[in-house]
Amino acid sequence: MYISITILFSLSLSLPLPILSLSPFLSLSPSLSLSLLPPLCFSSFFSVEKCEEALSSPLPHTAFSASSVFNSGYAPGYAKINRRGGAGGWSPQDSDSYPWLQVDLGSRRQVVAVATQGRYSSSDWTTRYRLLYSDSGRNWKPYHRDGNIWAFSGNSNTESMVRHDLAQGIVGRFLRFVPLDWSVEGRIGLRIEVYGCSYWADVINFDGQGVISYRFKIKKMKIIKDVIALKFKTSESEGVILHGEGQQGDYITLELRHAKLLLQINLGSNQYGSILGHTSVTSGSLLDDHHWHSVVIERYRRNVNFSLDTHTQHFRTNGEFDHLDLDYELSFGGMPYSGKPVGGGRKNFRGCMESINYNGDNITDLARRKKLDTSSFRNLSFSCIETHSFPVFFNATSFLQLPGRANQDTVSLGFQFRTWNANGLLLFSILDDGTLEITIEDGKVGVHFNMTQMKGSRIDISSGSALNDGQWHAVRLVAKENSVTLMIDGDEASAVRTTTPITVRSGGTYHLGGYFLPSLAPPTQRSFQGCMQAILLDDQPADMHAVEKGIVGVFENVSLDMCAIIDRCMPNHCEHGGRCTQTGESFSCTCDGTGYTGATCHTSVFEQSCEAYKHLGRSSDTYWIDPDGSGPLGPFKVNCNMTEDMVWTTVVNNLPAQTSVTGSSRERRTVLQLNYSASMEQITAITTSAEDCQQHVSYACRMSRLLNTPDGTPYTWWVGRNSEKHFYWGGSGPGIQKCSCGIDRNCTDPKYHCNCDADHKQWRSPDMPGVFLFAGIPFSLIFFPLRLPGNYWNAASFTTPSSYLHFPTFQGETSADISFYFKTSASYGVFLENLGNTDFIRLELKSPTVVSFSFDVGNGPVELAVHSAMPLNDDQWHRVTAERNVKEAVLQLDLTYREARPAPPQGHTRLELFSQLYVGAAGGQRGFLGCIRSLRMNGVTLDLEERSKVTPGVKPGCQGHCTSYGMYCRNGGKCVEKYNGYSCDCRTTAYDGPFCTKDVGGFFEAGTLVRYNFLSEAAAANQDSRFLARPLTPREVNLTREEVAFSFSTSNAPAVLLYVSSQTQDYLALVLRQNGTLQVRYNLGGLKEPFTIDVDQRNLANGQPHSINMSRSNRTVTIQLDHYPPVSYSLPEISDTQLNLVKTLFLGKVFETGVVDPVLIEHYNTPGFIGCLSRVEFNGIAPLKTALRTPPASYQGKLVESNCGASPLTIPPMSAATDPWRVDSGAEFPFNEERVIPDGVNRNSAIIGGIIAVVIFTILCTLVFLIRYMFRHKGSYHTNESKAAEPASSESADTTIIGTDPNPETIDESKKEWFI
Repeated sequence: MYISITILFSLSLSLPLPILSLSPFLSLSPSLSLSLLPPLCFSSFFSVEKCEEALSSPLPHTAFSASSVFNSGYAPGYAKINRRGGAGGWSPQDSDSYPWLQVDLGSRRQVVAVATQGRYSSSDWTTRYRLLYSDSGRNWKPYHRDGNIWAFSGNSNTESMVRHDLAQGIVGRFLRFVPLDWSVEGRIGLRIEVYGCSYWADVINFDGQGVISYRFKIKKMKIIKDVIALKFKTSESEGVILHGEGQQGDYITLELRHAKLLLQINLGSNQYGSILGHTSVTSGSLLDDHHWHSVVIERYRRNVNFSLDTHTQHFRTNGEFDHLDLDYELSFGGMPYSGKPVGGGRKNFRGCMESINYNGDNITDLARRKKLDTSSFRNLSFSCIETHSFPVFFNATSFLQLPGRANQDTVSLGFQFRTWNANGLLLFSILDDGTLEITIEDGKVGVHFNMTQMKGSRIDISSGSALNDGQWHAVRLVAKENSVTLMIDGDEASAVRTTTPITVRSGGTYHLGGYFLPSLAPPTQRSFQGCMQAILLDDQPADMHAVEKGIVGVFENVSLDMCAIIDRCMPNHCEHGGRCTQTGESFSCTCDGTGYTGATCHTSVFEQSCEAYKHLGRSSDTYWIDPDGSGPLGPFKVNCNMTEDMVWTTVVNNLPAQTSVTGSSRERRTVLQLNYSASMEQITAITTSAEDCQQHVSYACRMSRLLNTPDGTPYTWWVGRNSEKHFYWGGSGPGIQKCSCGIDRNCTDPKYHCNCDADHKQWRSPDMPGVFLFAGIPFSLIFFPLRLPGNYWNAASFTTPSSYLHFPTFQGETSADISFYFKTSASYGVFLENLGNTDFIRLELKSPTVVSFSFDVGNGPVELAVHSAMPLNDDQWHRVTAERNVKEAVLQLDLTYREARPAPPQGHTRLELFSQLYVGAAGGQRGFLGCIRSLRMNGVTLDLEERSKVTPGVKPGCQGHCTSYGMYCRNGGKCVEKYNGYSCDCRTTAYDGPFCTKDVGGFFEAGTLVRYNFLSEAAAANQDSRFLARPLTPREVNLTREEVAFSFSTSNAPAVLLYVSSQTQDYLALVLRQNGTLQVRYNLGGLKEPFTIDVDQRNLANGQPHSINMSRSNRTVTIQLDHYPPVSYSLPEISDTQLNLVKTLFLGKVFETGVVDPVLIEHYNTPGFIGCLSRVEFNGIAPLKTALRTPPASYQGKLVESNCGASPLTIPPMSAATDPWRVDSGAEFPFNEERVIPDGVNRNSAIIGGIIAVVIFTILCTLVFLIRYMFRHKGSYHTNESKAAEPASSESADTTIIGTDPNPETIDESKKEWFI
């Protein structure tokens, strides 16, 4: 996705046309914030009535039934709450393996709560149970909550009543209470009550043939708002529920595909055909379960709410149009029979629908009253026909044993199954002479015959693929003498046959879904998780009703007449595009390639800004950033330039550096679109909180008008991000239709208010060059740096134990992440807390070495604690990150200590909070004393500084950053405290850059020298005043220790690298000899000749960079060359050890008026050093850097700053010493973000450009300079679009471009402008 910003030019003449110079960068400062539009809201058309009637107490005894009865006094009719009849409640037989109590409410009712009691005056009660409901007393559905089959907590005694309000109300006629656990002192005992009210709805049964046509009152409908609501249930996985279309290509279709609900809508495409309006959204899964599902579609213009049961998706349709243009009718139940083209292979809906509403019309009621066309129905029925299937649900401990026909020479089996597990046991049988095993293996159905009649006689066949997709799949197996056939889903193409010699005789017993008995030949798989139905054994259908009554077969831990399989990937808890996979018990997320990590792909692996990378010690480079962290916006690539004072963020665009506008006129305007390698939402996230931001375009014109007159229609305008027009340019402001020269009255022609409007034949600029700062991002061509306080550091100091900051309630229902830094000298304190009724979330320092993360989502308090090996109250910065989602909770400290806790497989998952979020202290907790900074919750930065300005006991900002981050200041750089952060002072080092890691060097030509004077100003009075001087202490004047370090590269020898003179004959010299070897010369007195050290026999004048580190302490001299180990040398015993009265340091050449060693002058000083020197340091002094930073007083000859002598050679991606936004006009800037070149240079283009430049240089040189300096004047065009501008409700970007009526924006007096 890319943002597209548009500039439109309407020029009055078709003569030589203007050239638009575009900078290929979007540049911005490190301000990160997230701006989210509020979700679309619609008024619900459902009315809420009080629904609290006791439904079961008034019922007769015959309305109650049970799986079994302990004796007549324990009959189910006595299971009414607070009643004492009979034995005081219901109890089943002790041998009942699947006990349940059922109540028939007489008709479909809406149920909102249930309550239970134990059996009166006994030791019998139920401690945990499940609730099932059904319309027909068959095909039961378990009550779900938080994505799981819910288990209700029951009673702990016989008399107290425990009531549960249902979070999602249910509708049904029959309810079943299935005890799971009960009193250890007695047995199951149960009395119940059901609360709710009556329910009625018109129902229509669709037979797969009939379609209801809802005809519009007029032929064509142009609809801006739709509300469609209905309920459906079906056992089919495919079918069109509703459809409408128009002749212009608009349509809306709701259909089932693979048991998922698919909504397709098209409001039309834009006039250019470049944006298609088709939008497709999928919701739900396993919708062929023959249970009721509620659908609501609410659309207003392009905003749509799509709700299925309890899950709602909000989205905007594609395209540019707002109306749904439909012809004639809207059909329910299938595609219309009107001769219009229909989708290939689409089936009509087969099942039931109720409460169909379209824009306030009750479709089902109109059909009942025969107000709609129902002629396509063979037999229209207003009652729902129930299914005849009898599913069985298996878990990992279940099995179902059924009888077959023994000693048959043919084994004929069939069944349907659905599962999420790739492996499992479907069926196992011990045959008369061997075993039969049907499994699912890696998503395929496998059949294995292991015959004992012949050794090694085994048949293995398989068919199908990806059958663990949760859909129903049919298996058919026929095995007889010398023939085995396996078919999947009735597809002949899937049939697998074998003619291996075999004799099969059935054993008469079949185990389905599990086999746990000891056996000499056990199956390869032991269990199955999923559902089965339509079971056929030896050509006889299994009588599951007899199984349920205990007449036939044996089972354990199965759920009969119910398929309770759950799609744990719908809705998908894997965030940011993570891929969800699941089994019958859990789901997992694959986050590869998403840029996120964690159990649900919630946490970004990238930092949120360039500044965050800087404070991790990173240097300038290309990085991925994620400005909203765990928020919905994805990461994108930017260039980060780390300078000493601030961080620059650059986003490239797709336009060349210079764009020529041709062929533009009143009738046919030229439109330029600027696209960045980031979406509009991503750009907004990093600019919304900017104090000032800037966009710049240079414009040159020749006989091409720009603004016309202050009262006339402008020829050129630009369109902002919210599709609003702007007619002002650089140096001007909203509503002022003049260029800056017109405001300043210094235009080339005073009759006009803009240089371009004068129609001059020379190239002109409309205004004086300049830079205009503003808030917002209209049509960005280049952003200048923005200094954004409180972005990365955003800190607050808590000075009293009772001080705190409060913020709105934290919204982290299913996924929450919190990160911050803290420093303190206290031993304990609460970092933050947010409360609900029983839910809460809290982070605190519990002791000097323990940080804890505690929360409760309804399953009881959970606490995670990490223990540090070192005290945390050391007044150093420490980082805390905490995350909780439906899979796990994680607490991490300083990226070192980590604790994770998996979420329980069953239970509550939503964190429901209502109080304010308190940072620092709350609710009588121990308050925090110290500093907290960079507090982010679910990707949103909390503005601690702003809130602390008005809160007693809390101060904005925090000092003491150098204690934690001073280590990033390298090479002797000093850490300097700042209000919100720190910086590195590199002035006393030989380095530059934000961390004092950038080598400062220079290129020496022949004769160039650098001179640094050690004498005091008084002693240097007779010296050349151009040279530097620094007063030294006596200890510094007479040296017994030296520390020397530098890098160099050269191809010339001999040469003087470094020379230190004195007022005596003492000196120190480092020279390259004739053969390129390095020699160190000391003359300290006491010797007839200088003491020389030949460091190495290698030729160092080879053009490669080399580094030297040398130190002397009295007589010991230690030298390290490049990466080789240091070598020590000793001065002779008769040599002096003091370098007396140091006077001057020379680099490159010696130019001294005093006594100089004649050998040095004669053999090494001419023509002088030619090459590069870098990072030169002598006893804490950086002479070369001093010379380069205060030119020209400290050197002679030509000295050009360069790091060519650095070792190793490192060139940062963007120079911090020059304007980071200056771009060569010939450079290429790839639009594809994957191809961003850090230094902005394409090597192939540079080579080709260099060759071309050499060939044509002589011919065009004069012409280029004449045009550049005599005629061409650049102008800076700037924008002042308000950040808070709202999009025009009636205009799209296209209409804004096409329209000609100028409507200048009102002037925002609060905006400021500066000129740089």
